[in-house]
Amino acid sequence: MTFIVNQSDATDPTVVGGKATALSNLARHGFNPPAFFVITDAAFRAGKTGPVAARGLSDAISAALNTLGPGPYAVRSSGRAEDGAEHSHAGQFDTVLNVTGSKVLPAAKQVWQSGFTDSIATYRSVKSGGEAEAPAIIVQRMIDATTAGVAFSADPVTGQRNTVVVSAVKGLGDALVAGEVDGEDWTIDQDRQPECAQATAQVLTPDQALQVAMLARKAEEAFGIPQDIEWAFDADGLHILQARPITTELRPAAVPDDALTIFDNSNIVESYPGMVSPLTYSFAVHVYSRVYRAFVRLLGVSDRTVAQNSAIFDNFLGRIDGRVYYNLVNWYRALALLPGFSLNRDYMETMMGVSEPMPREITDEIGPAPAEGARKILEYAKLAAVAGSLIWQAVRLPRTRRNFYGRLIDILDRDLDIEAANATELAAEYRHIESTLLDRWDAPLVNDFLCMIAFGASRNLLHKWLGEDGLLLHNDVMIGQGDIISAEPAQRIAHMAHLVREAGITDQLSAECRIETLAPFPQIEAEVRSYLDKFGDRCTEELKLESIPLCDDPASLLMAIAASAARPEGKRHTSTEPDWKTLFPANPLKRYLSKWIIGWAKARVRDRENLRFERTRIFGHARRVFLGIGREFSARGLLAEPRDVFHLTTYEVLGAVEGFSLSPDLKTIVAQRQREDAAASLRPDPPERIEIRGPAISPIWADTEEVDSDPERVKTGTGCSAGQATAKARVIRDPRTEALQPGDILVARHTDPGWIAVFSNASAIVVERGSLLSHSAIVARELGIPCVVGLKGATQWIKNGETLSIDGASGKVERCDGV
Repeated sequence: MTFIVNQSDATDPTVVGGKATALSNLARHGFNPPAFFVITDAAFRAGKTGPVAARGLSDAISAALNTLGPGPYAVRSSGRAEDGAEHSHAGQFDTVLNVTGSKVLPAAKQVWQSGFTDSIATYRSVKSGGEAEAPAIIVQRMIDATTAGVAFSADPVTGQRNTVVVSAVKGLGDALVAGEVDGEDWTIDQDRQPECAQATAQVLTPDQALQVAMLARKAEEAFGIPQDIEWAFDADGLHILQARPITTELRPAAVPDDALTIFDNSNIVESYPGMVSPLTYSFAVHVYSRVYRAFVRLLGVSDRTVAQNSAIFDNFLGRIDGRVYYNLVNWYRALALLPGFSLNRDYMETMMGVSEPMPREITDEIGPAPAEGARKILEYAKLAAVAGSLIWQAVRLPRTRRNFYGRLIDILDRDLDIEAANATELAAEYRHIESTLLDRWDAPLVNDFLCMIAFGASRNLLHKWLGEDGLLLHNDVMIGQGDIISAEPAQRIAHMAHLVREAGITDQLSAECRIETLAPFPQIEAEVRSYLDKFGDRCTEELKLESIPLCDDPASLLMAIAASAARPEGKRHTSTEPDWKTLFPANPLKRYLSKWIIGWAKARVRDRENLRFERTRIFGHARRVFLGIGREFSARGLLAEPRDVFHLTTYEVLGAVEGFSLSPDLKTIVAQRQREDAAASLRPDPPERIEIRGPAISPIWADTEEVDSDPERVKTGTGCSAGQATAKARVIRDPRTEALQPGDILVARHTDPGWIAVFSNASAIVVERGSLLSHSAIVARELGIPCVVGLKGATQWIKNGETLSIDGASGKVERCDGV
């Protein structure tokens, strides 16, 4: 009878036991565990003084050891029920390590005899009720482990299947398995992010913990159920020593869900950069939902279709680690509702303004197939109807705009004293804003869409008829308008700076940045207060309700005035009407069409900027209303302080006033969100685009490795303010805490009207985001300084202090220092 079973033949657990069968399976699946053979339980019988070996067993073991290779060896049990799906018998049988060849037989006797101990009998009576029996014995080459331990491909404590738990010790892992020592514990989530439970990891590196986790998951995949593995690192790398099913009860496996959600912030980050409060996010979700319902209706989508797709409009945005993103799949679904979508999918995609195209997986699934035959004629008929509606809207635009301004003034000039109003009155005021303006956002919608059409059509027309000179002319007349609201702050700051310079208080104002400094100069103080009366709601990141506006903290305005006063008065850009007769001397039709379309496009651009300023005023009023409610909540002990209201959603704030709230404990909600946002603010910004399968729960973003510097010397963006400058670069991420030295080149990821203090010191501007109609482009033109926008990755490519050369006409940016 053969009492030795080699590794490849150890497939029958009734003969070689569960552990040996598992090891053989591991080898067949390519895991390469340490080589072994099995001594069957029949190789021994009980004697009066202990196990008695069968005749010839010693010689058989010697032959098997010669095949196995030099020792030392591990001699361990492999019971029939051991390492099974029901019971593991972990730590119940004896294991003998570092056994020399001559000691294998005595060690095997010891392991065989351990099957009859009192602890085994108790274990089996509790678990299965079976009789004690001897195990088969595994003889395996020892690993000279530097670190070893166990890993579970699912968390045996929480039952969570998407979490791997790793425990590690230095050297051999037998003491850990036996429960004699505590290991260094790691958890690895579904996004492969290792986290050590100890304050300082001393046994494993994060990369080693991830390697072990991937090994455990690979074992689970191979055997079809979650696995408990033993592993070790030696000089040759990672080895798997054992694998057995996890016997504790786990949560049910999730049903496969491959639905794809794509979050992208390449467009919206200019409006909502960085961390965004829950109140701002929920307010934005509501505004986008209401406004874009109206937008698609404007373009011919029926009320019935809008109602059937309400989930799309309610989910245009996502909040990833505290940052706002577009939910691109829902934007694409909304575009697919528009008439003409099946005629030109690619053009429709460009309307989303994102930097990467949508994957085919999405575009093939959503929307109708390209129109052909009679359906194509029908689609063109729908487009014609939309065109007719837009022409009618264009004709009615002056009236629509007047009515919008009327409703706006009705809101802003109401008699309500926010400082004296109670919570019920303030909630009613917000509802009035909602119904009067947010639900009737017609003038900005119509004008923005007509502006997009007019701007593109006029630019293409001049390019076609005048070539590159036509593009330069277009830039000049479009973003150099003196009557555009975005240009007025720069003009007024320059005027106030002139007065400060004449009064000789430039250094004093720069040092103090207080309005009280201007008290002896009533004309200057009056100019500043007049500015605040009109532009007091403007601030850095002005669309965030939590931002502090100029009316509450005018320091950045005073800094801008002082910085402008410290500079020599520069020549500001002035836009003049083109000489159309010179441009088209022999073609009066082109002359007339060019003049008309440019004039109409200029008007739409002007109205676009002016209406966006009114949006700022509306948001400012909403900010004051919510802060008033926060004041009332704080006075009643519902919040610790008024600004805690920004950590609630609009639904929670209004629900607490109007009676539909879910929880009365607002302080606990605020505290949890403050902790979450504080942690998120310390992490790097998530990537520009994120893809999630299944439930679109946003992940917590982990630190990413710093990328190597881009070696390119020259890059080109969109030139939008002519002129050249060579100076030191200064990368500014937060204008509230970072300053620009006079004459430096400002490099930023994005800008908004609150950056005016930084603009005033810049000799040129380079911005990652933006377009010809961005605020930075318009202000740069008014200040007469070169500006390049749309230079992707500029804040990573350009280093603080290096010399740049900027051409604001061509968009060329050159690093002049060695790279």
